[in-house]
Amino acid sequence: MHVNPQLSEELFQHIWKCRLFSQDNLKTTAGGRVQVLYPGMHNHHGGPDFTAARIKIDNTLWVGQVELHLRSSDWYRHGHQHNAQYSRIILHVVFTDDMPDRPPGQAPCLELQSSVSKVLLQRYALLRHAAGFVPCAFHARHVPQLTWLSWKERLLAERWERRMADMQAWLTCNHFNWEEVCYWALAQSYGMPVNAMPFLRLAQSLPFPLLQRYRHLPLHMEALLFGQAGMLEEHVTDVYALQLQEEYRFLRHKHQLTPMSAHHWNWLRMRPSAFPTLRIAVFAALLRQSTHLFSRILEAKDLAALEHLFFIQPSPYWKQHYRFGQPAATVRMPGKQAVQAVLINTVLPLIYLYGRQKNARYYQQLALHLLQQLPPEHNHITRQWAQIGITGDNALESQALLQLKQQYCDEKKCLQCAVGIGILGGK
Repeated sequence: MHVNPQLSEELFQHIWKCRLFSQDNLKTTAGGRVQVLYPGMHNHHGGPDFTAARIKIDNTLWVGQVELHLRSSDWYRHGHQHNAQYSRIILHVVFTDDMPDRPPGQAPCLELQSSVSKVLLQRYALLRHAAGFVPCAFHARHVPQLTWLSWKERLLAERWERRMADMQAWLTCNHFNWEEVCYWALAQSYGMPVNAMPFLRLAQSLPFPLLQRYRHLPLHMEALLFGQAGMLEEHVTDVYALQLQEEYRFLRHKHQLTPMSAHHWNWLRMRPSAFPTLRIAVFAALLRQSTHLFSRILEAKDLAALEHLFFIQPSPYWKQHYRFGQPAATVRMPGKQAVQAVLINTVLPLIYLYGRQKNARYYQQLALHLLQQLPPEHNHITRQWAQIGITGDNALESQALLQLKQQYCDEKKCLQCAVGIGILGGK
């Protein structure tokens, strides 16, 4: 006997867990009548696949473990007959029974092949082998809005948990210095997407208190940042760059600093407004405006007040240059969309984490409220979602769609996705 090639172990476990099979006339291979009262809790660790299942066979109620295989012979192929963990299962569920002569003493066996819809298997095969933007490109817009709504909230929670994990680790390392963590997180955000790691490395190479000592001296502040970034090591002829270079030599010796290598920075295929030089200049201007930036962030009561903190003009030199020694007729500063990206990716998750750490629901609710007030992000992923009829009304929803595409669709995790399960007809 052959197992349907459209079936995988993961799908078969999903079918059992969600009871996506006809429960009429279920019988063990020995002829016992089977009622599945509860399929059990899915066990993702070692041992049988499901625990605490409730199965009625004829007139006897059994409570315990259930093991699933595509073929009944897989029991021996996997060596379960020698493993004590499998000695007390109450039911062996298989898609195809290829062992009609079963050894005595083995657990009852239930074959589900005739009870599983071929349409379900075909739908799954279409999802698995789809080559479009997302596997469900032709079906996603037909999934009920209620399913989408609850799933987007879950996706945002997952995305923010990933972002907050780094911040949490930093807090542990620096004894919960929120201002310093804010400094590191904002640096990383100003470098997104391709210079996030070099920007973070730059910030962590320059102690926050050291930068704050020179907050009122713009030349010193920029000398420290550009010098540590390795951007003053090359031969420069520009008057301003020479001033920075001279200042950095003095500060480097005074504070025993070691600069990064300039090759860490990425410049290719990027708009001039995203060049790391201009981003560093704007970041320097942001740090100059306050000794307690995170406190000012927490004081912001609405979106306008929060955005106002980040609409910063760099020093005059950078209004005529994108890079050292290369004058530009006009310089386009990072605009409102760039500011909103910083809020979405860093500031609001940090506010939410602060609220959770301090058990202050106000900040958690504020972060979510402000996220819903921000417009949806516009990038190649959200534009492609829109082309198949899935749009986001605000930044919360666009963040959810990014998470869905990157963590589920690209990995073909349709059975872990509420949309995929909805298409298959699951619960």
